[in-house]
Amino acid sequence: MSDLTRLVIPGGFRFAAATAGLKASGRPDFAVIVADKPASAAALYTANKVCAAPLVVDREHMAVTDGWMRAVAINAGNANCATGQVGLEAARRVCAAVAERFGCSEQQVFPSSTGIIGVPLPAQKLVDALEAIEAGLGADAEQFHAAAQAILTTDTVEKTAFARVGRDGSEVRIAGFCKGAGMIHPQLVPHATMLAYVLTDAMVEPGLLQPMLQRAVERSFNRISIDGDTSTNDTVLMLASGASGAKVEVGDTEFEAALQQVMISLARQIVADGEGVRHVVELRIEGAASDADALRVAKAIAHSPLVKTAWAGCDPNWGRLMAAIGYSGAEIAAERVAIDFGELPICRHGGRAADLDMAAAHAYLQQPEFSITVRLGLGEGTCIFWTSDLTAEYVRINADYST
Repeated sequence: MSDLTRLVIPGGFRFAAATAGLKASGRPDFAVIVADKPASAAALYTANKVCAAPLVVDREHMAVTDGWMRAVAINAGNANCATGQVGLEAARRVCAAVAERFGCSEQQVFPSSTGIIGVPLPAQKLVDALEAIEAGLGADAEQFHAAAQAILTTDTVEKTAFARVGRDGSEVRIAGFCKGAGMIHPQLVPHATMLAYVLTDAMVEPGLLQPMLQRAVERSFNRISIDGDTSTNDTVLMLASGASGAKVEVGDTEFEAALQQVMISLARQIVADGEGVRHVVELRIEGAASDADALRVAKAIAHSPLVKTAWAGCDPNWGRLMAAIGYSGAEIAAERVAIDFGELPICRHGGRAADLDMAAAHAYLQQPEFSITVRLGLGEGTCIFWTSDLTAEYVRINADYST
């Protein structure tokens, strides 16, 4: 868990969490973020054609308000997906109640849900919990921490990240929290679930915030995979309160670098907390014909059950990597492919490296985190991608998820 000090919580926001009774465990399952004034907003959503009700409502509300939000309402324990008109009505009912409670329009409320698919959302439980939410609202680290905890499902740890950017003797703050442990292969577009909320007290107009978020997501959440499944509820929301008084303009590379740092940290924390995960793997693809081809190769490797189960057993079966590279759809010249595990030579010129040490490779893969570099020898295309192994524990968790 990241260091939760008051200094890193962006100004202009308050947080609270409550137990609405959606989680069978009885743990907190409802979190709300309230902006003191309308906050500039940008969002990206799942590419899954089966899309949860709150995402439909989110798109409507963002369009009506031109990207200005006052509140975010997040429930865990129920995805409110594949619930038809009833699901849409439930999401809107929660938004209306939040709006009435905190003095804003219904369209200024951004709902999110995560949990089991296909079960109607008991909206009244969330409405009834709003009294406790209002009583618990605060701007300190304690309330931020509570909100980050309440949105978790099969996650085992809270996921948070923070950054500061100096501005004329003061500072701009960026903070984020997210959840995700299974059903993780985000494909967030303008193109278990992953939900992420990134907040800043910088002044950023929605028209600038949206492309900025998109660039950061492309190098973070769109570069991770645990199991290759894309959720129906994946959402990344960014809010800018403007409370610091510091304005971010086009080309502010320092701010964008800090934003990307926060989002890469959150994305990697999701992989590290993946369901049943014992190994976090950084794939570095180099020398592809294009960046797009490098990404194709990374995803082919990251989604291969044979590769992932080999990692689970610390088995340096590099032939499985070669097979995945070959069917990735990228331009490939097999005789040019080179593979390293960390600094250990594994493959050269498409074949076994002359100095391959299988015992050393096996020992290297026993580490909880390791890197694999694939050099294709065709161009300047590159990609860094984070993924995991696939263990028997993942099967156990997901074999009886709904029961």
